[in-house]
Amino acid sequence: MTSGNLIPTAVLKRKAVVYVRQSTQAQVQLNLESQRRQYELVDVARRWGFRKVEVIDEDLGRTASGAVERPGFERLVDDLCTGHV
Repeated sequence: MTSGNLIPTAVLKRKAVVYVRQSTQAQVQLNLESQRRQYELVDVARRWGFRKVEVIDEDLGRTASGAVERPGFERLVDDLCTGHV
């Protein structure tokens, strides 16, 4: 860890993931500020020192309830479990 950085160097070598999601198509169309703020997290990750930042946004408009599939979330969990994130 460098003196000015709270995140260990080994962690910063991994990729950071910004998972962008809103539950309904209405939210996707009407809540643009929420989307903008979620996408801005890419800049936050870079300011913290991450060089590789991936955006997963394919689940926009997909609810988390019921049996609806969320391929973006599944990809995020897979990356976490394999140590890529």
